[in-house]
Amino acid sequence: MSLDATTLVDAQNGLVDRSIFIDPDIYQQEQEQIFARCWLFLCHESQIPNPGDFFSTYMGEDPILVTRQSNGKIGAFLNVCRHRGNRVCRADSGNANAFICAYHGWTYGTDGKLIAVPSLKEAYYDELDTSKWGLAPVAQVDSYKGLVFGTFDPSAPSLKDYLGEMAWYLDAFFDRREGGTEAMPGMHKWVVPCNWKLAADNFCGDGYHVAWTHLAAMQVGMSQTTNAGRADTGGKVVAPGNGHVISCLGPNDPTDPPMPALLGYDERHREEVRQRLGPRIDLITPIVGTVFPNFSLLRSTSQSFRVWHPRGPDHIEVWSWGYVDKAASQEEKAAYRLAVARGFSPSGTFEQDDMDNWQECTNSARGVVSRRLPLNIQMGVGHEEFHEDYMSRVSDYRYSEMGHRTYYGRWARMMSAQNWSEL
Repeated sequence: MSLDATTLVDAQNGLVDRSIFIDPDIYQQEQEQIFARCWLFLCHESQIPNPGDFFSTYMGEDPILVTRQSNGKIGAFLNVCRHRGNRVCRADSGNANAFICAYHGWTYGTDGKLIAVPSLKEAYYDELDTSKWGLAPVAQVDSYKGLVFGTFDPSAPSLKDYLGEMAWYLDAFFDRREGGTEAMPGMHKWVVPCNWKLAADNFCGDGYHVAWTHLAAMQVGMSQTTNAGRADTGGKVVAPGNGHVISCLGPNDPTDPPMPALLGYDERHREEVRQRLGPRIDLITPIVGTVFPNFSLLRSTSQSFRVWHPRGPDHIEVWSWGYVDKAASQEEKAAYRLAVARGFSPSGTFEQDDMDNWQECTNSARGVVSRRLPLNIQMGVGHEEFHEDYMSRVSDYRYSEMGHRTYYGRWARMMSAQNWSEL
C-alpha cells in the first residue's frame, strides 16, 4: 500500500519528516512515483555527436542506453536484454554499429531493434518474432540546449512544459554565448553514503551553508562568489515551478573561478550574454540549481552539472561533468577543467565538505528518537512572492529555504498523485 507522502512534508510551515531519508518503503515508492514518471537527465548532446555514438546511464535504478542513430536521431532504451535480462552494453560510452549481449549473443541495432539471434532457425525453428523483442524504448526523449532528457511515462507532459520557466534559467547556464556549451571529455563518478534528496536540495538555493561549511576553502581564495559578511547585493532564491529551484547572486557579483585565465571572463562577454538572455540577466546571476528531481548544475567556482543516481535509501552514485562555452579559447577551457577538479570533484575542496554533511544527515535519520523530530526548513516563510520580472516565485532575501519548501512540496505531491492532472 502506498504511503501518503503529503503527511510527511508540511511545505507551508517548513517541516519535513526525517523518515523520507532512510525508509526503504518510501525509497521504493520514489522509484515508481518519481523516477518512473519524471523527465530525467540522460546526457549532453556533445557526448554523442556522431552516428553510432552511445552513452550508458541510469534512470533511477534502471540502466539506460542512449544512442545517436544513423539518421541523427537520439534514442534511449532500457539497457536490458529481452532474452534473460542481462545488461547489454557494459561500456560507459563509445561508438558501435550494434550491441551484443554477452550472455547468449542476442544483438541489437542502435535503433534498439533485435537484429540477430544465434541459432534462430535451429533452436527457435524460425518461430521467434524478432520484431517484438527489441530493446524497450524510453517513452519520450527530448533535448533542450544540448541537454538530453527522457521519461518512462508516455502520459508525462512535454519536456518544454515540464521545464516551464526553468528553461530561461537553463539558458543562463548553457546558452550564454554563440554555439552554446559542450561537456568536457570524461566524467567523475563516486559513491556517497547519503540519501539522494539531501544532495539535490543542497543545490536548491542553500547559500546559507557556504560561510560555515566551506569557510576554509573561502579563506584560501577558492571562490569569489560568497556573499558572506557583505552588504546585500540583490541575490535571490528563485522557484520557476514544477519543483525546480535556482539560486542567484546579484547582477554585479563576481562569478569567475579564481584562475588567472578566467578572471574577467564574464565581464568580457557581458554584452553578448545580455543580448542573448534579455533584461532579466541584469537583475540576477543564476549560479546553482536543481531540475527536479535529481539533475543539478553549477556555474561559479567551477562549471559542472551532475546527476544524483539513487542507490538505495542511504547511498547515491554521483556522476559529474565539467562544461564550457564552445566559443571559449583553449586556454580558458583548460582553466575551467582545472577549476572543476579543484573545487567540485571527489577530491575537490567544496565537494568533500558537502559529502560529510550529507552523510551525517542521513545517519541521524536512522535513530528512532531522531526521526520523531521534524527537520526545520522555515527560513523565510512568508517572505517570498511571485514576481513578473522573474516569472517565478522569489525570496525577499538571498538566504531563504523557499527552495527547499518548493522542492519537498513537489516531492510530496509527486509521491501521492496518481496522474499528472493531479499535479
